[in-house]
Amino acid sequence: MAQTGSNPIAGLLPLVLMGVAFWFLLIRPQQQRARKQRELVASIGRGDRVISIGGLHGTVETVDEDTVRLEVADGTVITLARAAIARRLVDADAPADGTGDHGVTG
Repeated sequence: MAQTGSNPIAGLLPLVLMGVAFWFLLIRPQQQRARKQRELVASIGRGDRVISIGGLHGTVETVDEDTVRLEVADGTVITLARAAIARRLVDADAPADGTGDHGVTG
């Protein structure tokens, strides 16, 4: 009886294709979001209007290596971890870039 000679690599091909699809659909977009968040946190400076991950809106007073001090109301300053900054608010009179983000970046 003659054996049909199938290539053993052909059996692995669907698994490899699923791994590549998993990479492009899940892992790569998450890495891009993480990179954008790191860039945002690194670019925060004094006077920027930001929103924290807890939803607090404030103006950056000082930026240290690991912390940010936000003025959330007149005379009320809180200290947050730098990583707790979720987004930067942009001025309403800034030129529109057509992204439809309604004054929020990040």
